[in-house]
Amino acid sequence: METVLIVIHLLIVIALCGVVLLQRSEGGGLGMGSSPSAFMSGRGQANLLTRITAILGTAFFITSMALAVIAARGRAPASPLDNIAPPPPTTQGGTVPAAPQGTPNVLDQLRQMQGGQNQQPGQPRP
Repeated sequence: METVLIVIHLLIVIALCGVVLLQRSEGGGLGMGSSPSAFMSGRGQANLLTRITAILGTAFFITSMALAVIAARGRAPASPLDNIAPPPPTTQGGTVPAAPQGTPNVLDQLRQMQGGQNQQPGQPRP
């Protein structure tokens, strides 16, 4: 259904561009606007092309809205709050529990990578 609606939408867009170019203007789109022997006479041309432009414009907005609804229907609603990491666990006193003594922290791992493997964790660097 979405493919059919896209094809209809593209046909409406092409027709709308053609109708707008046919309308009378200062320079005349497609060379037909300023010539007295144009496609249609002045008054009839203005009424017909104005109505066709309004109809095609309305159809363009309807198909655009329908495509937006179809595209949004397949997605699950997303909330920015879903991407927030949960807070760290706290003890009853409201403080964050300390990491176990046997596991090295990130700072110790960085010191080991820089060549400070002789140092004990928690000792300052010279």
